Amino acid sequence: MTTLWLVRHGPTHAKAMVGWTDLPADLSDTAAVARLRASLPDAPMVSSDLIRAVATADALQPNARLPHDPALREINFGAWDGLTFPEAEAKDPDLLRAYWETPGDVAPPAGESWNTVRARADAAIDRYIALGHTDLIVVAHFGMILTQVQRALGITSYAAFGHKISNLSVTNIEATPTGWAAPVINHVA
Repeated sequence: MTTLWLVRHGPTHAKAMVGWTDLPADLSDTAAVARLRASLPDAPMVSSDLIRAVATADALQPNARLPHDPALREINFGAWDGLTFPEAEAKDPDLLRAYWETPGDVAPPAGESWNTVRARADAAIDRYIALGHTDLIVVAHFGMILTQVQRALGITSYAAFGHKISNLSVTNIEATPTGWAAPVINHVA
């Protein structure tokens, strides 16, 4: 069995859709970072290669990390990246509505569909599980974490979007030979 400790990076304070835009995390709440660090096991850690995830991983475990992995990135919002929802809606009202209300194969212009994100995240997580770690800490993003919640709970993508994933939260996903479980979703230490 592998227990994944999925940690969402620190807040960016952006009021827009932030996917592959490389914004820094605000890690000034050192008490929250310390509580999160104390709640994690002594285990290997990997992070997305985006600076907000890398900096969060640095704050949690500065040593003994696996190489940063671009497959653990946030959703690529393409032409919507950096736009507020009203700005994206003004450009592509029907497409934006379809993207959030019927997630699956709908993709933003020059971006990724939910199914593409899910396939990318599943393949990355499967590679790490194959390494045989009992525990693995993964510092990543809202969308990437939700793909694994969807996988573990066997729910629709729309239902997955109903889960809150707070900054500096932990979601535990268990991968066993007989299936998946999500005993903890969005725990804030």
